[in-house]
Amino acid sequence: MIYNELGKTGIKVSKICFGSLTMGPLQRNLSVSEGASLIEYAFDKGVNFIDTAELYETNAHIAKALRSIPRDEFVIASKCYAYSAETAEQSLSKALKELGTNYLDVFMLHEQMSVHTIKGHYEAIEYLLGMKEKGVIRAFGISTHYVEAVRAALRYPEIEIIHPIVNINGLGIQDGSMADMENALKAFKVSGGGVFGMKPLGGGNLLSSIDECFDFVLSRDYLDAIAFGMQSRDEIDYNVNRILGEPIDLNLKKTLIKQKKSLQIAEWCTKCGACVKKCDHKALNMGSDGVEIDRSRCVLCGYCASVCPEFCIKVY
Repeated sequence: MIYNELGKTGIKVSKICFGSLTMGPLQRNLSVSEGASLIEYAFDKGVNFIDTAELYETNAHIAKALRSIPRDEFVIASKCYAYSAETAEQSLSKALKELGTNYLDVFMLHEQMSVHTIKGHYEAIEYLLGMKEKGVIRAFGISTHYVEAVRAALRYPEIEIIHPIVNINGLGIQDGSMADMENALKAFKVSGGGVFGMKPLGGGNLLSSIDECFDFVLSRDYLDAIAFGMQSRDEIDYNVNRILGEPIDLNLKKTLIKQKKSLQIAEWCTKCGACVKKCDHKALNMGSDGVEIDRSRCVLCGYCASVCPEFCIKVY
């Protein structure tokens, strides 16, 4: 496996980060045992870095995997939507308890948009920085779908890590092009920050051009690591081999390309509109017959499912 330091944090991570969203209840909904088995399998392949979030509900999967994976050899990044010291304390305590650990390697504020959201959440940031001083957090950062948030992070040296959308088409970037995002990330990297990208395959929307997608992210020097959502051993095998430049089984590649996912809304939808309000990608609209999906904008994150009161939204 290829390992890089995450910015200047001293944290060494595998080039592949295991994105745990896709195995959780918002998407594949693997059992705890199934998810833990995949994490263990990836670790045996050299993947020592995993990304989770309070929203994903995958902490139990990771905690079970930690029964066999040495904690000091495994890097855990998590994130939350905290906006105050109180909510930050609640989210951090919840993560530590559910993961069964006394520290987190990376803790981030989820889905930051601009300097205004960073300022609006600064009480939470101050609390988390205090936890860093106590050794409860090793590094602090933000996740974002916005170029402006990356630019804003340059004004805050306390933001050590950014977890942004990076893919060949810029699919999911809310306020600019991939070129705009790259320019901002390069500046952040030069400042000493760490970067690990998300959605290199556009949430599965870009699988038909999988080779080009891998070539793109692998050629980006500003990326310390790349988070791939992985739901099977086949996906882990393919991604690891591709990252390492090892031979690819053509039958495996064909199988993975055929595994197209899509957002599904069940017929019992009550048309409450909560999912439409939640979708920052503006992929959902309320039509006369119910919720309409603009699949050209949907990145299959499944975040809309987290606010559905009827549990009728899934990505599969």
